[in-house]
Amino acid sequence: MGKTFKTIDEAIIRFAGDSGDGMQLTGGRFTDTTAIVGNDLSTLPDFPAEIRAPAGSLAGVSAFQLKFSSKDIHTPGDRPDVLVAMNPAALKVHQKDLIPGGTLIINTDAFTRKNLNFAGYETNPVEDGTLDDYFTVIPIEMNKMVTAACEDMELASKLVLRTKNFFALGVLFYMYDRPLDATENWLKKKFAGKDSIIKANTVSMHAGYNYADTTELFTTRYKVEKASLPKGTYRNINGNLATSLGLLAASEKSNLELFLGSYPITPASDILHTLSAWKHYGVKTFQAEDEIAGVTSAIGAAYTGSLAITTTSGPGIALKGEAIGLAIITELPLVVINVQRGGPSTGLPTKTEQSDLNQALYGRNGEAPMPVIAASTPGDCFYAAYEACKTAIKHMTPVMLLTDGYLANGSEPWNIPKVKDLEPIDSNFAIDANADGEFLPYLRDEKTLSRPWAIPGTPGLEHRVGGIEKAENTGHVSYDPENHHRMVLLRQEKVNRIQNDIPATEIYGESHGDLLILSWGGTYGACRSASETLQDKGNKVSHVHLRWISPLPKDLGEILIHFKHVLVPEINLGQLLRLIRSEYLVDAKGLNLVRGRPIGAATIVETVNEMLR
Repeated sequence: MGKTFKTIDEAIIRFAGDSGDGMQLTGGRFTDTTAIVGNDLSTLPDFPAEIRAPAGSLAGVSAFQLKFSSKDIHTPGDRPDVLVAMNPAALKVHQKDLIPGGTLIINTDAFTRKNLNFAGYETNPVEDGTLDDYFTVIPIEMNKMVTAACEDMELASKLVLRTKNFFALGVLFYMYDRPLDATENWLKKKFAGKDSIIKANTVSMHAGYNYADTTELFTTRYKVEKASLPKGTYRNINGNLATSLGLLAASEKSNLELFLGSYPITPASDILHTLSAWKHYGVKTFQAEDEIAGVTSAIGAAYTGSLAITTTSGPGIALKGEAIGLAIITELPLVVINVQRGGPSTGLPTKTEQSDLNQALYGRNGEAPMPVIAASTPGDCFYAAYEACKTAIKHMTPVMLLTDGYLANGSEPWNIPKVKDLEPIDSNFAIDANADGEFLPYLRDEKTLSRPWAIPGTPGLEHRVGGIEKAENTGHVSYDPENHHRMVLLRQEKVNRIQNDIPATEIYGESHGDLLILSWGGTYGACRSASETLQDKGNKVSHVHLRWISPLPKDLGEILIHFKHVLVPEINLGQLLRLIRSEYLVDAKGLNLVRGRPIGAATIVETVNEMLR
């Protein structure tokens, strides 16, 4: 039977298997190859809930979803067109997400009685016909295939079987007309000096490609044309790497030494790992014994004139709270990066959530206002990190940057910016006395209300710091109630004046209408995609995405009142929703799903349609 090519606009594929099956690596190789081909793409790595879960268990399933397109896309998609299930547990967990009529590629060699029982199957779904009415099932004996392909190699059978992920990769490369050479080159670099490993994985990948080419199970191949993206030099990037690069760029533009004090915690650890490899750029990293040591070391670095950063996730923010209050009262530039994960407590370390907005806004003792900025896409993490640094220095305040597990680990094509095009950052150190021959450490700039940044050891700029309330201007310890009231108001007003730096809010759609979708953080892509779908069907629906949560944009209130309904989708129980309702007294509604996964665009569309009936 001849093979046919079918050109499609987009495709969604998902690799799923045991945590030892190399699904993240497989997905990463397909992603990088797709980026080279020139498609727009978005990914969703899904790590096991339990890192040390038993092999073959439901809790140990690892998955990687990729959407690629010839058009501009914003999400990794809701439901895959193709699911590669490497074992029964992977099928059990992910089968429900596969679209009706979708392609199900199964490694039948893993469907042993033991594995079936472990996954909760009474009968083999590949053999009992339960899948045939819903999906196009393609059973492949992957274990046997790679064993036969590598039979001439002197490799242990265990090592040979570990190449089955590359067999599956080869099958998908054939199915979607992807080249093999990029992965071949990657294998040579990744496993340099380990020729047997390189050869085995290469042979298995070719075996998968050739199998798909020769078997009659794959009668149609799919072609996704190159996307029309803005001109520039692109690379595939995830959010944690983009955040790291944003911090480094801010260090370069401000001429400040970058210091990171951090305790490693999922999913923020990669920022620490990445920055620690950049010592040749003058970066200093300190891997602390605990969260408190991490943030206090960064406060010390800020006091001595460094661009100071601390990174963590939600549980770490809880531990850093007292020290962040110290940074607020001493008014030092510090960037606190919170890569949000599912909670509370240890919660779901590998799963995404928008769980920490309340904590970011209010999770400190006393009146402790802190600017909060949130990234919207993996690539936007670069610009959000850069803006957080710029704001911290300009306004002499700690700033919290919120990303999340989806943004941190997800990836997209990123147009690499030119450093010269980035906004300048002026460190603006104090160099001499500022009041009749005297230095007043809390004498404020009239425009921003920021205090001077005086480096210890600068002659004539001696001053007090500490956690006890300061007298206005002088910084001396003060217990005066009226002074305390003034200082509380000043610190809040200083944060409020950041509004002057926030550009006019962009409205995707009309400025008036039936419904406004209001989003923040990682829900951007789903909300924008849903808005496009709804507008294409003639609905008077618009979309506003918030970058700054504290302070909120000046024009937001005026925008909200011009819509009959406001919908706020969040991966929490309505944290931004409550803020919007209290600040603007609008009857906003929430779409709240806390499943450790991003909200799907289809779910938002369905909710909007119900609201407009």
